[in-house]
Amino acid sequence: MDKARPRRWPRLALLAGLALAFIGFVALGSWQLERRTWKLALIERVEAQLQASPVEAPGPAAWDRIDRDDEYRRLRVSGRYHHDLETCTQAVTVRGPGCWVLTPLETVDGWTVLINRGFVDPAQREPATRADGQPEGIVAIDGLLRLSEPRGGFLRRNDPVQSRWYSRDVLAIAAARGLPAERVAPYFIDAGSSVRGGPVGGLTVVRFHNSHLVYALTWYGLAALSLAGALLVIRPDWRRRRSRGHAESL
Repeated sequence: MDKARPRRWPRLALLAGLALAFIGFVALGSWQLERRTWKLALIERVEAQLQASPVEAPGPAAWDRIDRDDEYRRLRVSGRYHHDLETCTQAVTVRGPGCWVLTPLETVDGWTVLINRGFVDPAQREPATRADGQPEGIVAIDGLLRLSEPRGGFLRRNDPVQSRWYSRDVLAIAAARGLPAERVAPYFIDAGSSVRGGPVGGLTVVRFHNSHLVYALTWYGLAALSLAGALLVIRPDWRRRRSRGHAESL
C-alpha cells in the first residue's frame, strides 16, 4: 500500500491541475460572453448616435459630465478658426500616412474647441501649401465628438517641445499653443466634411472589433478538453473498481 501511494500523488496533482484549468477556462469563456454583451450594446449606442441629428457642442457647464458614452455624438458648433495655432498629429488612413490637422475654434460663446479638420499628406503639412483651404470669419462645423487621447501613440510619447504629436491629446496641445485650459473643451471634434483646398474631413473610422463569441467558444472548448483529460486520468481507477467489484461478486 505504501508503494502504491507515491504513484497516486502525480495523478492527484494532475487532476487538481486539470480541475483548476477547467474552472479558469469556464471563467474566461463567461467573461468573454459578458464582454460580447457590452460590445453589442456599445455598437447599438454608437449607431444610434450616428443616425441622430446634430446637437450643439457641449459648453463649459457640461464638460465635467462628458464620458465615453458621449463619444461619436454628432455635434454642431460655430466660431472662428485660429489657423496660426494649428497642430499636426500623426495619422495613417485609407489615403496613406500623413497627419490630422487640429485647429482651435473659438466659438461664438467665447470658449474654444479643437477641430480635427481632416487629413493632409506630408506634402501639405505646412499651412502655406493649402492657403485656399484656410477659411476666415465665422464658420459652422458639423462633426463627431471624440475623447482626448492622452500621452501619445504606441511606444511613442508626444513631444510638445519638438512639436511631434502621435495622438490627439487635447490638454497637451492646448498647453503647447498657449490656450487657457479652463476655456478649452476636454474633447475634440472630427469634422464631417472637407473645405476645398484644405484637409480631407469625414475620414473617421467607426468600427468595433467583436470576436468575443469566438473567444468564448475557444475557452469553453479548452474547458471541455480539460474535463476530458480528467476523465482519462480517473478512468483506470473506475475500471479497477469495477473489476474488483465484479471479482468480489463471484
